[in-house]
Amino acid sequence: MKNNNEEQKQQFLFDGINYKILLIGIAVIALGFILMSGGGSDDPNVFNEDVFSFRRIRLAPTNVLIGFGITIYSIFKKSK
Repeated sequence: MKNNNEEQKQQFLFDGINYKILLIGIAVIALGFILMSGGGSDDPNVFNEDVFSFRRIRLAPTNVLIGFGITIYSIFKKSK
């Protein structure tokens, strides 16, 4: 009875590689949100064109979507 309880405590939902891939995906998502930030203006009467830069409109959202894809892959990856 004691051995059965010890085996159940040591089982994880995923393997170690799944957790590593998951952390990489979360880091890619965080990088995307960091790339999206900024571009504001201190004066509300002045418009800053940096809001519509390539980095904020195309690169950052693509980076976030790729990060979500990586995290989904880490969840569905089969354990050996």
